[in-house]
Amino acid sequence: MSELTLYYRAMCPYCRKVLSFMEEKNISVEMKDISGDPEANQELMTLGGKTQVPCLSIDGKALYESDDIIQWLYSIRS
Repeated sequence: MSELTLYYRAMCPYCRKVLSFMEEKNISVEMKDISGDPEANQELMTLGGKTQVPCLSIDGKALYESDDIIQWLYSIRS
């Protein structure tokens, strides 16, 4: 199983889309809200060179874009 961390902002509509999908499919991963956590924000910057969310870290590699994240999560659940 891959090591997964989802970086998000609670008020981001694209993040909410991913979070809703995860809730619907009962998918649980480590989650870090960068809006109130400077350390998580720095981790995200180090990971991919930008603070774009949502970002799913898959074994230390960044995957951006809500649809791409949902597609990847769906593929591991199938």
